[in-house]
Amino acid sequence: MTQSSSTVAVSAAESGSPPPTAPVVFLKHPSCIVGPDDDVRVPPGSVCTDWEVELAVVIGCTTRYLASPDHALDHVAGYTVSNDVSERAFQLEHSGGQWSKGKCCETFNPMGPALVPADEIPDPQQLRLRSWVNDEPRQDSSSSDMIFSVAHLVWHVSHYMALQAGDVINTGTPQGVALSGRFPYLAVGDVMRLEISSLGTQQQRLVAAEPGDR
Repeated sequence: MTQSSSTVAVSAAESGSPPPTAPVVFLKHPSCIVGPDDDVRVPPGSVCTDWEVELAVVIGCTTRYLASPDHALDHVAGYTVSNDVSERAFQLEHSGGQWSKGKCCETFNPMGPALVPADEIPDPQQLRLRSWVNDEPRQDSSSSDMIFSVAHLVWHVSHYMALQAGDVINTGTPQGVALSGRFPYLAVGDVMRLEISSLGTQQQRLVAAEPGDR
């Protein structure tokens, strides 16, 4: 599983960072993937667990060194809803500048409820993304606000790794996350709900992860 993050402009501004001039790419471990309604396990010592509703792009065929973004969407099998759960202290203070420790905890990428074929989504840049925590609204934006389009992301990542059928690219999250300081971080017992138009809704409860959990 491959993951890429390209935050939308409003989210970059919300965090106090300038918009990136190129996509920021990181990897997530396969153990992050769980179902759309599975529990998310808060790791021991976490105080900054955060939600991120994202459009997930599922690759349909081997994709490498694309000449331009023009035909990049031909390599996409479909789209789904992704929650790129992040532990911000692990990400920003423990990872040495490369984010992986804050992104790779077990259960930190619920996906679904369905893989919607690419030909059913005529324009992936016209989707509404929303999230709630305990039924309180958090994020409400559009994929049209992304700094880098889906086609640009697929083209860009293809120059740094050979994408395979089934690989997933997470495309970044809009404003409204806890990192902004506007909302509290997640705690055990909280419930996240995420929705993308035409792709469906997912929901997870936060539970405590215990050492030795399997």
